[in-house]
Amino acid sequence: MEDVLGSAKSLKEDLYKQFARIGKSVSSDKRLELLMLLSQGPKTVEKLASCTAMTVANVSRHLQILLEAKLVKFVKNKTYAIYSLADPAVVDFLSSLWRISEKQLPDIGKLKDDFLNDLDGIQTLTMDEVMTKVNNESILLLDVRPREEYDAGHIVGAISVPMEELDSFMRDRPDVAEVIAYCRGPLCVYSAIAAEKLQANGITAYRMDAGVNEWEEHFQLKAL
Repeated sequence: MEDVLGSAKSLKEDLYKQFARIGKSVSSDKRLELLMLLSQGPKTVEKLASCTAMTVANVSRHLQILLEAKLVKFVKNKTYAIYSLADPAVVDFLSSLWRISEKQLPDIGKLKDDFLNDLDGIQTLTMDEVMTKVNNESILLLDVRPREEYDAGHIVGAISVPMEELDSFMRDRPDVAEVIAYCRGPLCVYSAIAAEKLQANGITAYRMDAGVNEWEEHFQLKAL
């Protein structure tokens, strides 16, 4: 009996050590940012460095830690290493982490509210409100992420208008009554910036505080 109890205790300790590998790997804000970017689609080390304003060497070091924790994987394409999330379950893990953090840490909501309050009357729509409006043919859903992220996956019916192309879009002034912008999800502010620019140019615009992953999760749950 003592041998069995000893084995059980040893097993428990070994399991918690394995779980802690994940915890240690995401204990860096930079690594969390890299995971968020990869949740939008595969990227090279160089692209990740550009998106995060880190050096290629720093990005590579962070990716190595995530690789050791089995959270990311990569494939070689000539001289480039293209990284992606190791499993779709990592997206679920990140979504749970965002929700728990926002619920338990008041500073997160305050930081977001302070930023949005500096914008001129931008209204944030829920995913259900967006779906209702999308059923109206006069609404246009804009994906303001980089085009390669749109190509990797987007909300059905959305059109790609990366932030750097927003001025061209406004010059063309499509014949729509309203526009809704979305970007990478709750931590991305590009949708708010895009909505403000659109409104300043006479286009009724809203932002959605969700991205492709949150959209898919929300409507999959509603379908159950």
